Amino acid sequence: MAESLILVTDAGLYCPIGDFYIDPWFPVPRAVVTHAHADHLRWGCGSYLISADGLHVTRARLSDDAAIQTAAYGEAVLLNGVRVSLHPAGHILGSAQVRVEYGGQVWVITGDYKTEIDATCAPFELVRCHTFVTESTFGLPIYRWQPQRTIFDDIDSWWRANRDAGRASVIYGYALGKAQRIIAGVDPTIGGIYTHGAVERINRAYRESGVQLPATTYAAAAGKRDWGGSLIVAPPSANGTPWLRRFGNLSTAFASGWMSIRGARRRRSVDRGFALSDHLDWDNLMRVIDGTGAESVWVTHGYTAVVTRWLTERGIDARIVTTRYEGEAIEAAESVESDELTDPVIAPPASDGIAGIAGDL
Repeated sequence: MAESLILVTDAGLYCPIGDFYIDPWFPVPRAVVTHAHADHLRWGCGSYLISADGLHVTRARLSDDAAIQTAAYGEAVLLNGVRVSLHPAGHILGSAQVRVEYGGQVWVITGDYKTEIDATCAPFELVRCHTFVTESTFGLPIYRWQPQRTIFDDIDSWWRANRDAGRASVIYGYALGKAQRIIAGVDPTIGGIYTHGAVERINRAYRESGVQLPATTYAAAAGKRDWGGSLIVAPPSANGTPWLRRFGNLSTAFASGWMSIRGARRRRSVDRGFALSDHLDWDNLMRVIDGTGAESVWVTHGYTAVVTRWLTERGIDARIVTTRYEGEAIEAAESVESDELTDPVIAPPASDGIAGIAGDL
């Protein structure tokens, strides 16, 4: 039997022929990275290959001297004779699926992805392959998203009602990706949009990348004012912190796919929950797997057992790939005990333990 083109190692997915890792779990000499979320982008690698669209957000999260090589979507890069190309994943700005081709084998590693069109990043591209490595963050039939316009209309209605009652509206969304999607999707005529420092820092990287966002103001620079009617976009780590006191009378909300689960809003201690996810739902997960034509499917990140069983019962060779989840812990650490625009770069992980669900949902 021919050697597998991709292996699962202690450091993550590895291509031995090309001598590179994809979204490694630890610092490695050469990394191909799907996107800049902390559970995929590892600090301290010798070199990084990323999509050209993701350069500014990646630079915002790594040290200035990191060796970063970029490739346009669809552009082929040869790594020791292995043909590697990056294709839009639709997850956040710069997110990419990694297509790896050698000796007649074609693999696609998705990283995180969604199929719904998003104004802040390139739309998902279906790539056919022999082996497909897919996330399954929301890999249960109970997860079926409403159209995002419906969700944004609900957010606008909540914001408008708070404005009319003289309250500030604080909405939590992860600083990279979700926050910018919220800002791009709401109606900016309702009131002023203000941001936590961690969000404003990434907004700047999005604008440098050519993404059009409504005007935002760094909240800490706004001075004393009446915050009634304002929308404040902040990372979840800001919830329950002294940073909120400046806004006075306020209502809080959280935007995440997990908000579709009963009780999730209560556990997050927020007034409203909006089921806006940057991952695909069950129906679209099945459509994509079918559309790739893959003979073998590796399932990672999420409800792996359910998805692999479902696929196996339908005659598809499916297996679970166990991975590490550190995103939520890293997201909390990097995005703000203090509200500073000069947030630290991603630090090496403090422990080898699994720290919960990735922080980009």
